[in-house]
Amino acid sequence: MLAIPVDGISDGRSRNARTVAELDGSEEEAEAALLQAASTFEYDLWKVRRREIFKCSSRSYFVRIEGLLNAYGFLLQLGERVQDSGVQAGDDE
Repeated sequence: MLAIPVDGISDGRSRNARTVAELDGSEEEAEAALLQAASTFEYDLWKVRRREIFKCSSRSYFVRIEGLLNAYGFLLQLGERVQDSGVQAGDDE
């Protein structure tokens, strides 16, 4: 599960996507976990005053969160790992 900043991140902060969670389970379980993450994701705000969640698809939500001084927007999205160069063939994940 990834959080991709799309709004409100200043030049001094990282604009890179961050991993919010790694999940094992069914697609339905992952989609439920994504909605839960959208409902609780706070970036690094001390106190969230307002949260807006917009469903883009069953696998992505746009979340706008407002703190006391700042507002941020993130696209929270499910992704499926299809390759990992750190795992050798035959290794258990």
